[in-house]
Amino acid sequence: MDINDIIKPENLVYKKPALMNDNHMHYCPGCSHGVVHKLVAELIEEMGLGDRAVGIAPVGCAVFAYNYIDIDWIEAAHGRAPAIATAVNRLYPGNLVFTYQGDGDLAAIGTAETIHAANRGENITIIFINNAIYGMTGGQMAPTTLLTVLSRLADKGFLRIEKPGRSAEYRPLVAREDYLARQGRKFYDTLCGGSLPAFAAALCASGLTAEELEELRELLREGTL
Repeated sequence: MDINDIIKPENLVYKKPALMNDNHMHYCPGCSHGVVHKLVAELIEEMGLGDRAVGIAPVGCAVFAYNYIDIDWIEAAHGRAPAIATAVNRLYPGNLVFTYQGDGDLAAIGTAETIHAANRGENITIIFINNAIYGMTGGQMAPTTLLTVLSRLADKGFLRIEKPGRSAEYRPLVAREDYLARQGRKFYDTLCGGSLPAFAAALCASGLTAEELEELRELLREGTL
C-alpha cells in the first residue's frame, strides 16, 4: 500500500469547507470567531444554500466575517443587524438570512432590535458570539460581563470594588504597562519555556514583515525594550 491507496474520496475524514476562502485569519488567539466561521460555512454548505445565503454583520469583530466566508454579506450599523435581516428576508423570503453579532452589538446597543425581531416572529437566524467583553476596543466591560470574573480580579488585586449606594464601581489597581509586562513574562515562561531562542523563533514565524523585524532590532539596540 502506498500513499495513493490512502488518498481516496472514500477515506476522506475532514476537509476545509468549500465556502471558506484562503484569507489568513486575523482574530486574536483564543477567540472563537474562527471556529464559528468554520461551523457556519460547513452548515450552509451541507444545506446547499451557498448561493442563497445572506449574512448581516454589524460593527465589531463580527464585521470581518465577509472576509472569510464566501457568501453575500451586508454590513449594518451598530446593533441594527436584525432590522436589516428583517428587510432582506421580507424581500427575498426564499433566502437563508442570518445575522452574525457579538455581545457588544447584540446585547448592548442592539438589544431592542433583537427583542423586537423575536417578538414579531421574523424568519431569520441570529448567531450570537458572546465573549463577555468589548473585544475590538480593548476588552472593556460589556452587559454580558460576568460579575464573578470581576470578583476574581478583585481577589487577585487587579481591581478595587466600591459600592456607593446600590451601584458598584470598579477601579483598576494595576497600570496597563505593568499588566502587559506581567502577561509578556507569563507568555515567555509558559509557551516558550523561558527559552530566548524559542521565543525569537516563534516571533519570527508569526509573520512579521522585514520592516517590523528591523524595527525590533533597532529597539533592542537602543535598549528601549
